[in-house]
Amino acid sequence: MKIGITCYPTYGGSGIVATELGIELAARGHQVHFISYANPIRLDRNSPNIHYHEVEVTSYPLFLYPPYTLALASRMYEVAVYHRLDLLHVHYAIPHSISAILARDMIAAERRLPFVTTLHGTDITLVGADRSYFPITRYSIEHSDGVTSISEHLKQQTHDVFGIRRDIRVISNFVNCDVYRPAPETRPARLRLIHISNFRPVKRVLDCIRILAEVRKSVDAELLMVGDGPDRGPAESLARDLGLCDFVEFAGKVSRPESLIPTAHVMLLPSEMESFGLAALEAMACGVVPVASRTGGLPEVVTHAVDGFLEPVGDLAAHAARILELARHRDLRERMSAAARATAESRFATERIIPLYEAYYREVVEISGRT
Repeated sequence: MKIGITCYPTYGGSGIVATELGIELAARGHQVHFISYANPIRLDRNSPNIHYHEVEVTSYPLFLYPPYTLALASRMYEVAVYHRLDLLHVHYAIPHSISAILARDMIAAERRLPFVTTLHGTDITLVGADRSYFPITRYSIEHSDGVTSISEHLKQQTHDVFGIRRDIRVISNFVNCDVYRPAPETRPARLRLIHISNFRPVKRVLDCIRILAEVRKSVDAELLMVGDGPDRGPAESLARDLGLCDFVEFAGKVSRPESLIPTAHVMLLPSEMESFGLAALEAMACGVVPVASRTGGLPEVVTHAVDGFLEPVGDLAAHAARILELARHRDLRERMSAAARATAESRFATERIIPLYEAYYREVVEISGRT
């Protein structure tokens, strides 16, 4: 198939999933065309089946803000016409699905151009729930040719918040277990925790620093903070205030974290909300045990006390206690590490999830052709 993919190219779960999906589809022989304002952060265009089309937004004195949604729609239309795309797959409802609706309408006189919208979380919980965006978010979902969600929790939340009656297909996030794999020989003697996120308030990155401080009261431990965002500065300040500068490393944005994750013993994910928890899954594939919040879609990924631990949001003492349990009992850590890897392989590996997208694409194209 010839597939157009649009996502936010920045450091965040939706863009990472969209990029990894495109890479996997290209490896399976599909022609994949990324359409965005910048090259997605994890996109390595070393495959002849991967193409990138930049959306250029020109500033005019007439506009206070550049009309990105319109520029994106025009670029989608151009790419679809020139490359004879079979369908578009947009990640994040607003504004991408609105642009896809416009592109579909523009090409309608010539042929059908169906599109699939994948909901990732904050497009529902934050943007869509804002009353100013509520009607257009609901409209974009209802007028997509296909809609997928990354977790059952997010699907139910979409139905509850928007009163959506149409079918939403749950296709979970995935991980390439050949790329993300254990490397215990790279782990330091000191207990290493790792956190990966976009450092937004919902990720509660300051809790990571406080949890480390609690853990270090009992065992020698360090923390690797991967990513960047608005809470990086406050996290660095807190590390200084708590005298942890020698034990916390801020690595910044990393395009391919598969070399860093296996060097850790524990993935720390104390988020306020996670619609899925991609960082937890990538850690599990590397045999790194997640200690995370019991929130959102995380219980669909992590089985408590089997392949990771789930504790209440904000209960820093409980998070720290689980880390200490893993630190003190090597047999427990090794058993849970093996279970985490087994979960990633058996439930979330690319060879299990990508065919679900391929089948859904064919279904959407077939249905669209009959209407």
